[in-house]
Amino acid sequence: MGSESIDDVLYPKIEAYATGMLSVSERHTIAWECAGNPEGIPVIVIHGGPGGGSQPSYRQYFDPQKWNIIQFDQRGCGKSTPYADLEDNTTMHLVSDIEALRKHFDIETWHVFGGSWGSTLSLIYGISHPERVRSFILRGIFMCRKSELHWFYQDGASHVFPDAFEPYQQHIPADEQSALIPAYYSRLTSEDVQIRRNAAKEWTRWEMATSRLFPDPEYLEKAEDLDFAVAFARIECHYFINGIFVEDSYILNNTELIQHIPAVIVQGRYDMVCPAKSAWELHKQLPNSVLHIIPDAGHSMGEVSIARSLVEATDTV
Repeated sequence: MGSESIDDVLYPKIEAYATGMLSVSERHTIAWECAGNPEGIPVIVIHGGPGGGSQPSYRQYFDPQKWNIIQFDQRGCGKSTPYADLEDNTTMHLVSDIEALRKHFDIETWHVFGGSWGSTLSLIYGISHPERVRSFILRGIFMCRKSELHWFYQDGASHVFPDAFEPYQQHIPADEQSALIPAYYSRLTSEDVQIRRNAAKEWTRWEMATSRLFPDPEYLEKAEDLDFAVAFARIECHYFINGIFVEDSYILNNTELIQHIPAVIVQGRYDMVCPAKSAWELHKQLPNSVLHIIPDAGHSMGEVSIARSLVEATDTV
């Protein structure tokens, strides 16, 4: 088992069978794709970040004969336009975009698959439209509470990854280091392109350095892709400084609306980005949920044991 690679666990690579753009407001147009079986069970795949963008590899977590796999790029990222744009870019805008996609494809109900920020948005979508969700398949639970943001971006994960934290912290002058998210926000929204890019690189490097049990050089290279890093960091920071535009603990305060929906939760024991406490608290409030705590994994869905558990979940739906 220990020698398995990610390719042993996932389905083979496939191409999308359809792609397109959907105008969701006067300002924003979102990119979408469908892969797998057009007549299959519909699943909406909700990417992380905010600002991460959809990925071809996400198609491989599903049996392509069984599933109609729908992905989209949330506002401002991936192929959606305008790029890295923060205007009219809030959680409830994204929820309405998911509904717009469902109507566009004339789907009555679907399964909802998401990890990290994708789990946040999946749950808030479900709370807003519980009658549309057949089940949740979630990974790396993140509810965007102040405590969770403080743990990762200010003080917590820094105790485990002091070496990776130092450049992220030191990018900000000492007199601003007591509030790193606002300090990064002011730089990521700067008029000066170079200031924006330098901040985006450090923000993204910190996140990529901590997302796997064993840090992966390929992940760190994402921070060098400045186009990706600027959208990722800007949109994330915009959401986080605004508390994702909902009250703190919004998800846990509204779980009664989704208690009837089956949920599979896959959580890395050593997830430093989204510690297991959140998955545990969510599981305790969702009687129809099954929680799999993966003993040899961190945050990334690219880790073999997390991928295996996710594929088992999609295979058994």
